[in-house]
Amino acid sequence: MGEKRFMKGNEAIAEAAVRGGCRFFAGYPITPQNEIPEYLSWRLPEVGGAYVQGESEIASVNMVYGASAMGTRAMTSSSGPGISLKAEGISYLAAAMLPALIVNISRGGPGLGSIQPAQSDYLQATKALGHGGFHAMVFAPNSAQEAVDLVYDAWEYAERDRNPVLVLMDGCLGNIMEEVELPPMKALSDEDLPEWSLTRRNGRDYQGTITPIYTEPILESINAMAGETYKAWEEEDVKVEEFLLDDAEYVVVAYGIASRVSKEAILRLREEGYKVGMIRPITLFPFPKQSIRNLDYSRVKGIIDVEMTIPAQMRDDIALQVLERCPIHEYGRSGGCLLDDDGVYEAILEIVTGGNDNG
Repeated sequence: MGEKRFMKGNEAIAEAAVRGGCRFFAGYPITPQNEIPEYLSWRLPEVGGAYVQGESEIASVNMVYGASAMGTRAMTSSSGPGISLKAEGISYLAAAMLPALIVNISRGGPGLGSIQPAQSDYLQATKALGHGGFHAMVFAPNSAQEAVDLVYDAWEYAERDRNPVLVLMDGCLGNIMEEVELPPMKALSDEDLPEWSLTRRNGRDYQGTITPIYTEPILESINAMAGETYKAWEEEDVKVEEFLLDDAEYVVVAYGIASRVSKEAILRLREEGYKVGMIRPITLFPFPKQSIRNLDYSRVKGIIDVEMTIPAQMRDDIALQVLERCPIHEYGRSGGCLLDDDGVYEAILEIVTGGNDNG
């Protein structure tokens, strides 16, 4: 068994990153993710890594670009407005085929919005992380432990695909305190540096170049390669939890903190005889299409999209798989107003009973 600690979600992410091989962080303060850079400011020097508080989000993401080009496992973190500022740099990472870990501990929006937790960045994460039509694999943990596990392995995906990876977690989970089991420190050496890295190329007979700028035929081929990578993700890397679906007549689709609150409501509804289940996307991109597509629509009477944002942002991805075979309902809170057990329970109950709480 690994080492167990009682940790805040943000701090658990930071420790998992270090144990997963992160040796460079650059970022800028923004609520509700500030514990990540604060933790790494002292933790990274302990393991021979480097921490930089950049003068801006823009500077920080470009420092990550430079560190990644040298083969260093590098990361940055922020919340919605900061991720917007980093968007150009993330696009440059994708263009240069550089791995990196980006963490978004999301808050209310749009604009400066609220410093309170929200799930307002689904569309940003999955559809518009930056210009140019690229994608990143997007993980959405619903506990501190799951965040540890996903962050620990994030660079394995990032280096395999030579592409950024995004972890999207709302401010509730970033600031929750939970027991986590920490994995061992990955023992990485210079021999583990990627062959393409400038560090590995240094001193060899040829000049190494990493660039996000290409002539048209090369850029088209890079885009085609990326397209094949995204297809492979859909076939090999989808992560999803399916909960009580075997006889479900109504299916909640929820991720992150919304899935935890929804699960409690579903268990309560089950005790009362209502057949409700849940699909929880763990990867938001690639989205778990098959789980929704393959439901038995001769039995399923409705899908309920529960998110901590208004309007629901995941609805279009759900609808593309439902194909009008049943109604899609929405329930959410927004602007930093939190989901609660009773509110989610009552919203689902009203949907499954058609407004008649006697069934």
